[in-house]
Amino acid sequence: MSTRVVVLLSGSGTLCQALLDAIDERAVDAEVVAVISDQASAHGLDRARRHGIPAVAHPLAKGADRTAWDAELADLVEAYSPDLVASAGFMKLLGDDFLARFGGRTINTHPALLPSFPGMHGPRDALRAGVKVAGATVFVVDAGIDTGRILLQGAVDVLPGDDVGSLHERIKVVERRLLIQAVSEWKKEHP
Repeated sequence: MSTRVVVLLSGSGTLCQALLDAIDERAVDAEVVAVISDQASAHGLDRARRHGIPAVAHPLAKGADRTAWDAELADLVEAYSPDLVASAGFMKLLGDDFLARFGGRTINTHPALLPSFPGMHGPRDALRAGVKVAGATVFVVDAGIDTGRILLQGAVDVLPGDDVGSLHERIKVVERRLLIQAVSEWKKEHP
Protein backbone atom coordinates (compact mmCIF):
# COMPACT_ATOMS: atom_id res chain seq x y z
CA MET A 1 0.00 0.00 0.00
CA SER A 2 1.37 3.40 -0.97
CA THR A 3 2.25 6.10 1.54
CA ARG A 4 -0.63 8.52 2.10
CA VAL A 5 0.79 12.05 2.16
CA VAL A 6 -0.76 15.38 3.06
CA VAL A 7 1.30 18.26 1.71
CA LEU A 8 1.38 21.62 3.50
CA LEU A 9 2.47 24.61 1.40
CA SER A 10 2.26 28.38 1.29
CA GLY A 11 3.21 29.41 -2.22
CA SER A 12 3.83 28.20 -5.73
CA GLY A 13 3.94 24.52 -4.83
CA THR A 14 7.01 23.56 -6.86
CA LEU A 15 8.09 21.06 -4.21
CA CYS A 16 4.62 19.53 -4.25
CA GLN A 17 4.65 19.46 -8.05
CA ALA A 18 7.96 17.60 -8.05
CA LEU A 19 6.44 15.00 -5.72
CA LEU A 20 3.30 14.71 -7.88
CA ASP A 21 5.45 14.27 -10.99
CA ALA A 22 7.50 11.54 -9.29
CA ILE A 23 4.29 9.77 -8.26
CA ASP A 24 2.90 10.05 -11.81
CA GLU A 25 6.15 8.57 -13.14
CA ARG A 26 5.85 5.75 -10.58
CA ALA A 27 9.21 6.72 -9.10
CA VAL A 28 7.57 6.96 -5.67
CA ASP A 29 4.99 4.62 -4.14
CA ALA A 30 2.92 7.37 -2.57
CA GLU A 31 -0.37 9.18 -2.94
CA VAL A 32 -0.90 12.84 -2.14
CA VAL A 33 -4.33 12.69 -0.49
CA ALA A 34 -4.66 16.44 0.17
CA VAL A 35 -2.84 19.73 -0.16
CA ILE A 36 -3.43 22.35 2.52
CA SER A 37 -2.20 25.93 2.45
CA ASP A 38 -2.22 28.83 4.87
CA GLN A 39 -2.64 31.09 1.81
CA ALA A 40 -5.95 31.00 -0.10
CA SER A 41 -4.21 32.33 -3.22
CA ALA A 42 -1.34 29.82 -3.17
CA HIS A 43 -0.64 28.52 -6.67
CA GLY A 44 0.15 25.15 -5.10
CA LEU A 45 -3.57 24.70 -4.41
CA ASP A 46 -4.26 25.11 -8.14
CA ARG A 47 -1.61 22.49 -8.91
CA ALA A 48 -3.37 20.06 -6.56
CA ARG A 49 -6.79 20.74 -8.08
CA ARG A 50 -5.41 20.06 -11.58
CA HIS A 51 -4.38 16.63 -10.27
CA GLY A 52 -7.83 16.01 -8.77
CA ILE A 53 -6.44 16.27 -5.23
CA PRO A 54 -8.44 17.98 -2.48
CA ALA A 55 -6.98 21.46 -2.02
CA VAL A 56 -7.86 23.31 1.17
CA ALA A 57 -7.03 26.85 2.24
CA HIS A 58 -6.66 27.37 5.98
CA PRO A 59 -5.45 30.93 6.47
CA LEU A 60 -4.43 32.36 9.81
CA ALA A 61 -6.28 35.66 10.06
CA LYS A 62 -4.37 38.58 11.53
CA GLY A 63 -4.97 38.63 15.26
CA ALA A 64 -6.59 35.18 15.26
CA ASP A 65 -5.99 32.63 18.00
CA ARG A 66 -2.87 30.77 16.86
CA THR A 67 -3.54 27.78 19.13
CA ALA A 68 -7.07 27.33 17.73
CA TRP A 69 -5.74 27.66 14.16
CA ASP A 70 -3.17 24.96 14.85
CA ALA A 71 -5.82 22.60 16.28
CA GLU A 72 -8.04 23.24 13.25
CA LEU A 73 -5.10 22.51 10.94
CA ALA A 74 -4.51 19.23 12.77
CA ASP A 75 -8.21 18.38 12.36
CA LEU A 76 -8.04 19.12 8.63
CA VAL A 77 -4.97 16.94 8.16
CA GLU A 78 -6.39 14.14 10.31
CA ALA A 79 -9.48 13.96 8.09
CA TYR A 80 -7.27 12.58 5.29
CA SER A 81 -5.66 9.84 7.44
CA PRO A 82 -2.09 10.46 6.26
CA ASP A 83 0.86 8.21 6.96
CA LEU A 84 3.11 11.23 6.46
CA VAL A 85 2.75 15.02 6.44
CA ALA A 86 5.17 16.86 4.16
CA SER A 87 5.72 20.52 4.93
CA ALA A 88 6.91 21.71 1.53
CA GLY A 89 7.34 25.44 1.55
CA PHE A 90 4.84 25.90 4.39
CA MET A 91 5.74 29.17 6.06
CA LYS A 92 4.03 28.68 9.41
CA LEU A 93 5.37 26.93 12.49
CA LEU A 94 3.40 23.88 13.53
CA GLY A 95 2.18 24.08 17.12
CA ASP A 96 1.72 21.76 20.06
CA ASP A 97 -1.66 20.33 19.03
CA PHE A 98 -0.45 19.52 15.54
CA LEU A 99 2.77 17.95 16.80
CA ALA A 100 0.89 15.96 19.44
CA ARG A 101 -1.00 14.26 16.61
CA PHE A 102 1.56 14.22 13.80
CA GLY A 103 4.92 14.57 15.54
CA GLY A 104 7.37 11.97 14.32
CA ARG A 105 5.62 11.72 10.98
CA THR A 106 5.87 15.28 9.72
CA ILE A 107 8.85 16.18 7.57
CA ASN A 108 10.03 19.54 6.33
CA THR A 109 12.42 20.77 3.68
CA HIS A 110 14.82 23.60 4.42
CA PRO A 111 17.13 25.49 2.02
CA ALA A 112 20.29 25.14 4.11
CA LEU A 113 22.54 22.48 5.54
CA LEU A 114 21.11 22.33 9.04
CA PRO A 115 21.98 22.90 11.80
CA SER A 116 23.57 25.89 10.03
CA PHE A 117 21.27 28.70 8.96
CA PRO A 118 17.88 27.79 10.44
CA GLY A 119 14.92 30.11 9.97
CA MET A 120 13.39 31.93 7.05
CA HIS A 121 16.53 33.05 5.17
CA GLY A 122 18.88 30.08 4.77
CA PRO A 123 20.39 31.06 1.38
CA ARG A 124 20.79 34.71 2.39
CA ASP A 125 22.41 33.77 5.68
CA ALA A 126 24.76 31.32 3.94
CA LEU A 127 25.91 34.02 1.52
CA ARG A 128 26.40 36.53 4.33
CA ALA A 129 28.50 33.99 6.25
CA GLY A 130 30.71 33.49 3.19
CA VAL A 131 30.36 29.70 3.08
CA LYS A 132 31.60 27.85 0.01
CA VAL A 133 28.96 25.11 0.25
CA ALA A 134 25.25 25.56 0.97
CA GLY A 135 22.48 23.03 0.43
CA ALA A 136 19.18 21.57 1.49
CA THR A 137 17.91 19.42 4.35
CA VAL A 138 14.89 17.23 4.98
CA PHE A 139 14.18 16.72 8.66
CA VAL A 140 11.51 15.49 11.05
CA VAL A 141 9.60 18.46 12.46
CA ASP A 142 9.78 19.02 16.20
CA ALA A 143 8.81 21.94 18.45
CA GLY A 144 11.96 23.92 17.62
CA ILE A 145 12.76 26.03 14.59
CA ASP A 146 14.46 23.70 12.09
CA THR A 147 15.88 21.58 14.92
CA GLY A 148 14.39 18.15 14.19
CA ARG A 149 16.21 14.94 13.36
CA ILE A 150 17.94 15.25 10.00
CA LEU A 151 16.89 12.64 7.44
CA LEU A 152 18.67 13.75 4.27
CA GLN A 153 20.97 16.50 3.08
CA GLY A 154 22.36 17.60 -0.25
CA ALA A 155 25.16 20.06 -0.93
CA VAL A 156 25.17 22.94 -3.40
CA ASP A 157 28.34 24.83 -4.23
CA VAL A 158 28.21 28.58 -3.74
CA LEU A 159 29.45 30.05 -7.01
CA PRO A 160 31.30 33.33 -7.53
CA GLY A 161 28.71 35.99 -8.29
CA ASP A 162 25.86 34.11 -6.62
CA ASP A 163 23.09 36.21 -5.16
CA VAL A 164 20.27 34.97 -2.95
CA GLY A 165 18.05 34.24 -5.94
CA SER A 166 20.54 32.26 -8.00
CA LEU A 167 21.75 30.23 -5.02
CA HIS A 168 18.20 29.55 -3.83
CA GLU A 169 17.14 28.32 -7.29
CA ARG A 170 19.93 25.72 -7.31
CA ILE A 171 19.08 24.72 -3.73
CA LYS A 172 15.43 24.21 -4.72
CA VAL A 173 16.50 21.60 -7.28
CA VAL A 174 18.19 19.63 -4.49
CA GLU A 175 15.23 20.18 -2.12
CA ARG A 176 12.87 18.63 -4.67
CA ARG A 177 15.09 15.58 -5.08
CA LEU A 178 15.45 15.14 -1.33
CA LEU A 179 11.71 15.49 -0.69
CA ILE A 180 10.99 12.77 -3.26
CA GLN A 181 13.66 10.54 -1.72
CA ALA A 182 12.36 11.11 1.82
CA VAL A 183 8.78 10.24 0.84
CA SER A 184 10.02 7.22 -1.09
CA GLU A 185 11.99 5.93 1.87
CA TRP A 186 9.34 6.71 4.51
CA LYS A 187 7.27 3.55 4.11
CA LYS A 188 10.37 1.35 4.14
CA GLU A 189 11.44 2.84 7.45
CA HIS A 190 7.92 3.12 8.94
CA PRO A 191 5.97 0.04 7.81
